[in-house]
Formats: sequence, structure tokens, C-alpha cells
Amino acid sequence: MIMKKLWITLFFLPIGLFAQEDLLDEIDTDSTNNSYAEATFKALKIVNFESTKLVAKKDFTLVVAHRFGSIENGFDTFFGLDDAVTRLNFIYGISDGFNIGISRSSYQKTYQGSIKYRLLRQQENGFPFTLVGFNAILINTGLSEDNLPKLEFVNRLGYTVQFLLARKINTKLSLELAPTFFHDNYVMVDSQDNSQFAIGFGGRYKIAKRWSINADYGWHLNRASDSPFRNPLSIGVDLETGGHVFQMHFTNAQPMNTNYFLGQSTGDWSEGDIYFGFNLSRTF
Repeated sequence: MIMKKLWITLFFLPIGLFAQEDLLDEIDTDSTNNSYAEATFKALKIVNFESTKLVAKKDFTLVVAHRFGSIENGFDTFFGLDDAVTRLNFIYGISDGFNIGISRSSYQKTYQGSIKYRLLRQQENGFPFTLVGFNAILINTGLSEDNLPKLEFVNRLGYTVQFLLARKINTKLSLELAPTFFHDNYVMVDSQDNSQFAIGFGGRYKIAKRWSINADYGWHLNRASDSPFRNPLSIGVDLETGGHVFQMHFTNAQPMNTNYFLGQSTGDWSEGDIYFGFNLSRTF
């Protein structure tokens, strides 16, 4: 009953907000409209964290995200090539300010449904930030009943509630703050609370007409003291090619779903235990 109420809250509260603010009619393009900030971020992700960019109305976008294994193992795994994780994310623009998505990741064989919605836009002589919400429900189908004999379907579920607050400082620099709540019905560390909190920090700095440097970091606020997991730090570059953005990066987080890169990152930058990866999108 509690999980049912939480599901209803996560997915239908934003719709009420849209009805009040009439935000579904706003346009999300790279051109200036009523002095709105343009192109705060060019890709749907900064690196791991969602950005405030949305898919345009009636556009269908496929994002292929890939993380190789740790480069720490060198030629033994061909610098991670043998241990890759892939995520396919399908996103559709219901409107310019409201997206729905469904994805499948090979990490723990995870399926996820999501919504992303714009609440406010940065405007000259107006509101100083862009505010976007992101909500998701995921199903971990990789959990095994052989290892967890009391496993039930509800144990496979996880939830995400996230707000993305971004500002385009100037033509080169954009910054984002991402307070996040996520809940996993099954956690890998017994002492870890199922409900977890984090704050994400991210930014983009344009270094050339088609190139930018991107970075994001997730600060977990209530990680268990005996947890082996670490805060995710990711650094990379974006390349704009023919209207699309190709992202290449290094990160200590191999999983790509929000609950997992915040809650289950194992890499350690100080020991060279990091992963090379990329995000590639295609709009139809």
C-alpha cells in the first residue's frame, strides 16, 4: 500500500503542477524566445546526471550509453572492453516541456520508466534559473531467487525523485544543482537505509564552437558508514556533430541509472579504478 501511494505521488503530482503553470506549451529550442536562456546544456545528460534539456515535442530520441570496465585491469580485460555495460534509453516528447522515457540497462538487467518535465525557465529580467523535474521507477530483474529465496517482486523496485536547477552564467559556462531522493526496496548493504538522499553538482564549459568540457559529482548524504560504495565523479567532453551531441567521459561509476550511480559506484579515482564511456543520441 505504501509503495502504491508513492508510485501515484511520483507520477501524478507533476501533472498537477503543469496544469497550474501551463508549462506544456513552452518551447524548448536553441533559439532565444521571449529572452529565455538558450542551450543551457546541449545534451540530455551532463555526464551521468540528467541535464535540464528536454526532447522537443513529437521527437523520438534513442540514447545509447556505454561504460567499459575499469581501465585499472589493463590488457587483462583490454582496458575494460571485456566488461562493458550498455544502456538503451528511448525518450519521446509529449510536448516541448514534458518527456516520457523507457530504458533497459545490462547492469543488473534493469528496466526503467521515467518522466521529465520543465517547471520554470531562466529568463532575462525574470526568473534566474531553469527548473526541471525528473521522476523514475526501475525494476531490477537481475536479482536471483537462488541467492535471495525470500525475494518478491516488490523487492526489485526502486524510485527516483530529482529536481534540476540550472543557470546559464554566460555563453560558455552553465551550472546545475540536483537535489535527489531515491529509494531502493532492496539494498546491498544491510545497514544502508532504503531511502537515500544526494545532491548533484554539474557544469558545462564551452571551449570551442562544437566542443565543451562537462563534469558532474554526486554527494551521497546518508551513506552507511560500512558501505563499500563511493560518490560518483565524472569528467568528459561533448562534441556537437550534425545536430547531435556525442559525449565521451571518464567516471568512477559504471552503472548509469540514477539510483545505481549514486548508490553503487565502486571505482576509485585515486587508484586508477575508473571507466571510460560514452553517450550517443539519435533523434527520429
